[in-house]
Amino acid sequence: MDKIQIKNFFDNSAKTRDIWLKKNRYYHKNIVKLFSFNIPENSTILEIGCSTGELLNKLNSSKGAGIDISPKAMELAKNKYPHLDFSTDDIENLKLNEKFDYIVMQDLLGHLTDVWQAFRNLKKLTKPETRIIISYYNHLWEPFVLLAEFLGLKEKQPHQNWLTINDIENLLYLNNYEVIKKGHRFLMPFHIPLISDLINKFAPGAPWIKSLCMIKFLVAKETASIPKHRDLSVSVLIPARNERGNIETLVKRTPDLGKHTEIIFVDGNSDDGTPDEINEMINKYPKKDIRLILEGGAFGKADAVRKGFDIAKGDILMILDADITVMPEDLQKFYLAIAESKGEFINGSRLVYPMEKEAMRPLNILGNKFFSMVFTWTLEQSIKDTLCGTKVLLKENYLKIKEGRKYFGNFDPFGDFDLLFGASKLNLKIVEMPVSYKERTYGITKISRFRHGLLLFKMAFIAFKKFKLS
Repeated sequence: MDKIQIKNFFDNSAKTRDIWLKKNRYYHKNIVKLFSFNIPENSTILEIGCSTGELLNKLNSSKGAGIDISPKAMELAKNKYPHLDFSTDDIENLKLNEKFDYIVMQDLLGHLTDVWQAFRNLKKLTKPETRIIISYYNHLWEPFVLLAEFLGLKEKQPHQNWLTINDIENLLYLNNYEVIKKGHRFLMPFHIPLISDLINKFAPGAPWIKSLCMIKFLVAKETASIPKHRDLSVSVLIPARNERGNIETLVKRTPDLGKHTEIIFVDGNSDDGTPDEINEMINKYPKKDIRLILEGGAFGKADAVRKGFDIAKGDILMILDADITVMPEDLQKFYLAIAESKGEFINGSRLVYPMEKEAMRPLNILGNKFFSMVFTWTLEQSIKDTLCGTKVLLKENYLKIKEGRKYFGNFDPFGDFDLLFGASKLNLKIVEMPVSYKERTYGITKISRFRHGLLLFKMAFIAFKKFKLS
């Protein structure tokens, strides 16, 4: 859903908010207990995504403020709780600029379109002493939540992000926040006299069982020292084969990054006029530093990446697929992750946010998740999405990977594993950057599910042999 649809949904749901609070009073009563326990009385508190204000009203603040994307919810909240300060605002495009002792985000992250941007904007609201408290549904409960909505036991919600707690920690880390506490609540979120309280009191502390609880929560703060931002130059490499209709969009939407950005197109023997279109863009946008390399044949993405990186002049090397299924604007996030020293190899992940309907076929999604587990175990670093085309690293580290390529051999037709394996062997810090994955609007996919699936098994075997048996 886009922003307007989300706003309209919560405008409508605000009218029936009290009904659903009463219907699920046991759950909401215990949510209040969770936040009250972690927030001292007389603190200054901001609740982001506060709806009609019931939780904020019960937290006994010295100053309580709430923001929400829904004007209707804010109108109702102001009428119900005039002693609190409510305003219509959007954490992803934040106007408020005021510091608080505590920031509350209760069941909010699932409705955000860009959690990275939301966490980036928290800097306007936090000071070193501020604590951010986030509660969020356990992704294992997704089928049960959807069933409860279908049966009318819970209010229906828009399609949500189902982030793991590791996803949330990673997104906080990328924006200079660290987690200082995390836990689990509610193995039984509905009320059965005596039984529910007994189970919910003891189950969250039991190993294995706690991971099955419905709610995960964490407390975060600003990192002790904010890393200095380095001003670096960037080379954006775009392998392209029969992508004529995407070229101008790529040129216009690729952001200017760091002290200088060059765009390098590597054409893989296109027959739809892609090279002519690139040359036209070079003439049409003379202020942009655009170069074209003719690969000399349809030799595959790995060959295109290597040829492009060999002539790249930037301090940072970026790969962006020409199909625009990953938004070029997201490169800004990758740049900051490197410039702020959050990681040394930034790997895009398409498996965090909901995808557009036709962006990735179900069998591909299952395959990606399977190989994610395989490569995470093999490389002993979290790799959620091995085949996302957007990968970013310093040129100096790429040259080290290139030098060590003889250890693995020329085995990779994709280029993704050559870089991932090399980064892992060099013990580079691999950090994942969630991206929204869009449906292709021009051209056809170059991926064959079954032929490339067999190649992925080959990659997995090579990784096992080189990392586990060497």
